[in-house]
Amino acid sequence: MADPAAEIAAFSYELGLLKRMRRTGWWHVGVRDPESVAEHSMRVAQLAGLLAAEGGADPAKAAYLALWHDTQETRTGDLPHTAKPYVDKPDARRITADQTAGLPDRAKESVRRAVDEYEDGRTIEALCARDADKLEMLLQAVEYREIGVQRVDGWIESARESLNTDIAKRVAEAALNVSPLAWRDR
Repeated sequence: MADPAAEIAAFSYELGLLKRMRRTGWWHVGVRDPESVAEHSMRVAQLAGLLAAEGGADPAKAAYLALWHDTQETRTGDLPHTAKPYVDKPDARRITADQTAGLPDRAKESVRRAVDEYEDGRTIEALCARDADKLEMLLQAVEYREIGVQRVDGWIESARESLNTDIAKRVAEAALNVSPLAWRDR
């Protein structure tokens, strides 16, 4: 077996790609420098924790599931919605298994369980993490719209239609009626 610390370090370098990888769908509406996958994932994890706390679930677990939801994109890139008719959805579990194959057992199983639970979408924490992913996209679309990016309504409606938890639906509605700068007046 390889050195466990070296395996974790190597995987961490792979995860670092997410800081440089852009969310590609936004290019379709003219965003020249969209947020990175890592930036997206950070707010998704934060939102997942908040949604879970409000929904009586485990915020730490929801945030952990959300942290791993897009890590497979180091191997596939961020595929925009328009790729769906031409490319099968990558198998997140298979990619995660390959990515974590060299990790020490406890770390490997922790990541794999998180991805499995997120992909299954059956627990309240997984539902919160999945809703947080869509809610973050909605927030980002509103923020882009506020700075003059047009044609983001499809992202907003898609996000709203895919939300499952009551709290996420309420936050989405509020986000459409609250300025992205409202926090400055608090």
